[in-house]
Amino acid sequence: MNTMILRVKKCGVMTTVQSEKSENGVLDKRTLVLQMLGGKYEDSFVVTALGSLATIEWTEGELVACSMSFRTREHNGQVYMDVIANEIQKIKR
Repeated sequence: MNTMILRVKKCGVMTTVQSEKSENGVLDKRTLVLQMLGGKYEDSFVVTALGSLATIEWTEGELVACSMSFRTREHNGQVYMDVIANEIQKIKR
């Protein structure tokens, strides 16, 4: 797990997906684009927020502390990387 201070570049729409791991069979999900601090061409991460983290509306330009997990999975011979937000907290300026 990595914890980093990042800037919210984009906040996607919250969706509800079917999940066998959830108690009620559905799970809230939101995709965020978080960018490292520095210039406008710094590295960015496409991060998936699940559950209660997905219900929070994030503002573009907002600073956050994000704890992320990096996971890989294989599907049809292709390897994909998922970046999952374990915890996100707003940083007050």
